[in-house]
Amino acid sequence: MGDKNGISEDLSRRIDMLPSRSTLTRERIIEDALSHGRSLAWQEKWVEGVQEGIEGANRGDFAADDEIAAVLNKYSQA
Repeated sequence: MGDKNGISEDLSRRIDMLPSRSTLTRERIIEDALSHGRSLAWQEKWVEGVQEGIEGANRGDFAADDEIAAVLNKYSQA
């Protein structure tokens, strides 16, 4: 059964969970999915990755200079 917007209860619940874990609004999540092709699964994974990055930064876990240089060199040669 769907909610008043015709979205399944499971999808609606998943959409509602993202704003509590990010700065995104429900409307922005739906707009990104419809306008930019960002699936709900993609958005969930993105928010999870951002949270992991913030937690790592809070622990002082940053990339070393040589790791950053390797990434920059990999993409600058394209």
